[in-house]
Amino acid sequence: MSENTASAVVEPASVEGRRARIALRGLQVALALFFGIASALPKLIAHSSAAESFDELGWGSAGMYTIGALELAGAVALLIPVLQSVAAMALSALMVGAFVVQVTVFDGEYAATPVILILPLALIAWARRGHNADLLRILRLSR
Repeated sequence: MSENTASAVVEPASVEGRRARIALRGLQVALALFFGIASALPKLIAHSSAAESFDELGWGSAGMYTIGALELAGAVALLIPVLQSVAAMALSALMVGAFVVQVTVFDGEYAATPVILILPLALIAWARRGHNADLLRILRLSR
């Protein structure tokens, strides 16, 4: 047995759990950066690549700004503990829509990208699902 294997066996579960939480948080930050910068920003600044795609869809600038705002809101919400599970679910739904659009309108050219993004988003939604009860409590108190 190697030294790494031996230490992994003797490490308490809390250390492994801490590492998993850190890795999951890192994944959330990476996805928030991706959705906020690489995905939402081109739409919100009306970059020509985004504008052309939305014009081809027939959605124009209103659709482009709406999707960009939803992506940015989801990116920010991924970093807020009480919203992170709901944000991951909402961004997953947005990616389902992106997949459908890619397949039906753009002949599947980039259809793999939304599917690839759904996998880590689903993991975050599931792993952080305990925060959904907290969110419901907050919403009930605000009535």
